[in-house]
Amino acid sequence: MADPASFRAQPSGATGCIVLADGTVIWGRGFGAAGSAVGEVCFNTAMTGYQEVLTDPSYAAQIVTFTFPHIGNVGANAEDVESKVEGAVGCVVREDVTEPSSFRSIEKFAGWMARNGKIGVSGVDTRALTRRIRQTGAPNAVIAHAPDGKFDLPALLARAQGWPGLEGMDLAVRVTRDKHESWEGGYWRLGTGYGRAPRDAKPHVVAIDYGSKDNIFRNLVKAGARVTVVPAKTSYEDVMALSPDGVFLSNGPGDPAATGEYAVPVIAQLLEADVPIFGICLGHQLLALAAGAKTIKMHQGHRGANHPVQRVGAGWGETSGLVEITSMNHGFAVDAATLPDNVEQTHVSLFDGTNCGISIRGKRAFAVQYHPEASPGPQDSFYLFEKFVGGLG
Repeated sequence: MADPASFRAQPSGATGCIVLADGTVIWGRGFGAAGSAVGEVCFNTAMTGYQEVLTDPSYAAQIVTFTFPHIGNVGANAEDVESKVEGAVGCVVREDVTEPSSFRSIEKFAGWMARNGKIGVSGVDTRALTRRIRQTGAPNAVIAHAPDGKFDLPALLARAQGWPGLEGMDLAVRVTRDKHESWEGGYWRLGTGYGRAPRDAKPHVVAIDYGSKDNIFRNLVKAGARVTVVPAKTSYEDVMALSPDGVFLSNGPGDPAATGEYAVPVIAQLLEADVPIFGICLGHQLLALAAGAKTIKMHQGHRGANHPVQRVGAGWGETSGLVEITSMNHGFAVDAATLPDNVEQTHVSLFDGTNCGISIRGKRAFAVQYHPEASPGPQDSFYLFEKFVGGLG
């Protein structure tokens, strides 16, 4: 790390630490849940939406470093929770969390973290840690909080070094729901909260849950769909038994190649049956795998609410070249060099040129790498929900 102070002995008052697998110990002040957790350290550049980030199942087995220094200062509330299943194991922040300052707050951030079993460490040079991740990649680590300041560093290091990492790991099975569910939530409005989905809405979308965020389903409802959510390992026959007008492939954590062992055969059957498909994030990667492409582990990943993505290819007409500001959270990517001839690249990242969207020629199937549901983030990409639902007839 660029900051040599990160290697110093435990300073007075340190009640939190991050122990990287290479032996680096980063000290700070612990908050939230006491204990320790292992995961991959990543960074997120969003300036708002820390609750949505930490409750996004795509962050399962990850420790989120927030580059924005003031995290937790607007407290916590029940409406900004994206999922009740496993999300990030903890977070690393620069400034100590102050008293909440928001009319929507119902509890303090540290209390919410503790109640949900998430560990926080403040007082960290997050800029130095972010630079380290950009230079050397996302490391495996253990985050720990001990109110008495006592840590067994050799044991924490051994745990960090013994963790296998996200590559080859199927995490969708840990965060998916265990039964079919008719989605009932509508879109959020200030002062009234979340509405309810119309029970008689058409068309019917079956959403396969690989670790989904609730706001995705609310956006499908806003676009006019009735939604049924099913577990990650739902078979092709069980999906079709629900008489879908279209199938949605959700976001989720882990290595898409590992999840693809059971997901790709189902998606391939859906493609063969010409069922309309829309995927995002992990769902994007799984659709690409089903079409014959490959995925790769990224050096540092894309995580934040300010990522520019450009529309490319012949299918956009006058809007070709338009740039969307998007929300992203992924550590794996579709390898554009492996896209088959029948798969068109529709979006690319303007940060590094990686693939951010595909459309399968001759099929009613498309997907994007980013999060068009914008929770948190900009709302440039809601048109994708309208495109999908509107095309179902």
